[in-house]
Amino acid sequence: MSFDVVCFDCDSTLSKIEGIDELARRNGLFAEVAKLTDAAMNGELPLEDVYAQRMDMIKPDKAAIAWLAELYIAEMVPGVIESIKTLQAHHKKIHIISGGLRQAILPLAAYLNIPEEHVHAVDVEFAEDGGYLDFARHSPLAVSGGKARICRRLRLTHSAVVMVGDGKTDLEAKLAGAYMIGFGGVLQRKIVQEQADCYITAPSLTAILPHVLCSEDSISGLGNVKI
Repeated sequence: MSFDVVCFDCDSTLSKIEGIDELARRNGLFAEVAKLTDAAMNGELPLEDVYAQRMDMIKPDKAAIAWLAELYIAEMVPGVIESIKTLQAHHKKIHIISGGLRQAILPLAAYLNIPEEHVHAVDVEFAEDGGYLDFARHSPLAVSGGKARICRRLRLTHSAVVMVGDGKTDLEAKLAGAYMIGFGGVLQRKIVQEQADCYITAPSLTAILPHVLCSEDSISGLGNVKI
């Protein structure tokens, strides 16, 4: 049975950037924040240990989120448009599951014709003047294990789910019975190379298509494949 739901991380998977890190760069805090992001994505620290710390440092307002939304689209990974169109032509349901900021990811999703309700990310809360108030601290995607929770929810109505991503949090999808394709076309992380069901280093996202469009049983027979 082929995968009926294909889930993508956003940062370093659909887009070449790490969104929260870029917001930090805009504020002159890149080195400090990027170090925390890498620690979480490499599995050195739980996501919840760094999420609030990063957001409290950056405090992104509406203008910063709009700027980031444009950057996500401008820095799309090669092959994203072709990959999404191909999957949609094969009637696959596309979801974005990200620990990034939802308001910044929604324009990219719209650009790719992915429904808003298929975007799972962390909402930002703003004041009436557009200033930063807080982020949705209750969001499952701001803590470890959140991507597994989203995938588990999807598997209640869909039998075969695949997750494509670059970081430790994407590996969590395996806990929900999802197949996990590690995408190393932007950043290569050792933990993902070692634990993903399949690992791709090609720079174009189209390299995932032969794995996503064949049957789940056939893919499972490949074992831990490195490309």
